[in-house]
Formats: sequence, C-alpha cells, structure tokens
Amino acid sequence: MCGRTACTLAPDEVSRASEYRDRSGRRRRPHWRDGDMDKYRPSYNKSPQSNSPVLLSHRHFKKDAPVDEFVLAAMRWGLVPAWFKENEPSKMQYSTNNCRRESLLEKKSYKDPLLKGQRCVILADGFYEWRRQDKDKQPFFIYFPQSKQTLPGSADTQCGGVKQECQSEAHTTEQEEGKEEECRWTGWRLLTIAGLFDCWTPPSGGEPLYTYTVITVDASSDIQSIHDRMPAVLDGEEEVRRWLDFGEVRSLDALEMLSPKNALTFHPVSSFVNNSRNNSPECLQPVDPNIKKKPVETASSKMMMSWLKSSTPTKRKEPADSTKTDTGENSTAQKRPKTTGPLQQWLLGSEMNKK
Repeated sequence: MCGRTACTLAPDEVSRASEYRDRSGRRRRPHWRDGDMDKYRPSYNKSPQSNSPVLLSHRHFKKDAPVDEFVLAAMRWGLVPAWFKENEPSKMQYSTNNCRRESLLEKKSYKDPLLKGQRCVILADGFYEWRRQDKDKQPFFIYFPQSKQTLPGSADTQCGGVKQECQSEAHTTEQEEGKEEECRWTGWRLLTIAGLFDCWTPPSGGEPLYTYTVITVDASSDIQSIHDRMPAVLDGEEEVRRWLDFGEVRSLDALEMLSPKNALTFHPVSSFVNNSRNNSPECLQPVDPNIKKKPVETASSKMMMSWLKSSTPTKRKEPADSTKTDTGENSTAQKRPKTTGPLQQWLLGSEMNKK
C-alpha cells in the first residue's frame, strides 16, 4: 500500500532533482508543462486527491516531441479512467490510488493506460507506511538512502551562482554540456515510483483532468517488517528512462522491471502524520517508538535532518497551511512567522546534549 507521501522541494528544485539521460546519453533537465508549476504545492504530508509532481514523456502532450524527452506535470493522485461517465470523479465507487502489479492486465481502469504507454514516475521525498502493533499503528517514513553529498545549496556553489543556466535543454555545445555535468543536483535524492496515468474530461464539458495511480508490488525483505506491500520503486536513471520510454520499451517488457527492491531505508515518525491536515517538518521527525514524543537520532535519519536544517527558506516554496489542501482550494496561504521548526528544535536540542 501507499497512501501518504511527502514532497517538500520547490518547483525549480524538483526540476533540478529530476535530471535524466536520453537515449543518446545526453543529460537533460525536464521543464514543467505549461501551467503545472503553479498547481504543485510542496507538502510534508500528501494524501490522495492532492497534486504531485510526475515525470513522463513529452510525447503524451506534444505529438511531434521525442518520446525520450521528459517533462514534469502536476497530476492528481487517484486515477480517473478516460471512460468514466459521471461528471464528478468523487462518484467513483472504488479506490484507484494504488494498483497491484500482478493484476494490471485484469482491470480495464489500468489495462487501457498501460497498453497505451501511459506510464509515469511519481516523485517524492519518500512515503509513509504504518506497521500494526497490538492495537496501535506505528508510522514510518521510507526513502532512498542519502549520500553525504546530498546537501542543499552545494550545487549552487559548484555552479558559481549560475544554477538556473545549468542543466538546461537549450545548451548544445560541448563546453555547456561539460558545465552541466559539474552542476548536477546534489540535494535530496527523490524517490522515483512507477505509476500509470490517464486523462479524463467531464462528459458535460470542461477542462481535462490528469490523474495517476501508484503501482505496488510485494514488499522487499527490508520493508516486510512494516507492511506486506510497497510502491514499485525505480532505482536509478536507466530504470526511470526505460519505464518512461514507451517507444523503445513495450508495456509487457516494462512490467518485468517492477519487482521488490532492497534499496530503501526508513525511520519511525510520530503519529502526528496520521492526520493528513498536519503539514510541517514534525511529520518527518524521527522518534523512538518506545518513548513517546522523544526524538531519537538514527543513522538512516541523520542526512535528512542535515538536509532540512540547512535548507534556505528564501529559496524554497512554503508548504500549504495545515488547514488547506494542495488541490487548489483556498490556495492563498498566510505567511508563516520565521520561527524555529520542530526539526530544527530537535537538532538544536541534540547538539546541546552533546556539549
């Protein structure tokens, strides 16, 4: 299962963190589809029906675009089939937030987009999962292991203050391509999850709605202690490229790429995340499940804490207010006072205890 994620990067950071190589091996930076950058809102606690950043082939929007050219789009979580006849997606009688890899070809809602090559990659800092223990459920945050180089701002330093010019698809000279290599994203490594998408238009007319579903597989051995299912993770640029390149990789061959992978790490978090209205760094804060509300520093969470502590608020788009969703409703959020957040307080407390 996968019912909650986090994606806290600002739109421009998502673009920089999603660089890829095309068939020729050239590194490229995807741009946002027109109008979609404003639809995406960073959040520590994303739930179904919210908009998430999705990577997919530009060919889906522009028929003459190269199939191995990728773009970013903001899509709503919870697939609405193109053939759905009602005027309100809320009238669907079943959940399409997740779909099992084993039964993709058995259900029309998923079989149609799969055979049409409508494959996508959902981008997230990580996802939340709950482990049943006695009468309670312990939430965990699960993500790719982070290297020591994954610190925000380091790419800016390497680029000499010209980060916006780096990794652009417009550069073609060898000198510019060399600079792109030097300016590669060194911040948080986003989790890349395989998904399917569809485009639905209300029968009565209106704007088309792009939605997606997360493909799930049996849990890998390192996740089985938490849950028996997990998102189908794509580990590495080549897997991402092959999953999205529907012109080179046929649908049935692409499915063979989806299997449990021991490529993730995790730490326990507070039940604060249980309420989808809660949207602050406290959602990601590591805790000791045996000691209520007392944070604990673990090896798997040190890099995340460093990343969040050293992020520059002026360069990052603030997540939506906890009483608002990122679907566009009540999107005029009030500015938050510049106070030390829960993660920063926890870090400062840890440092003082060491002295």
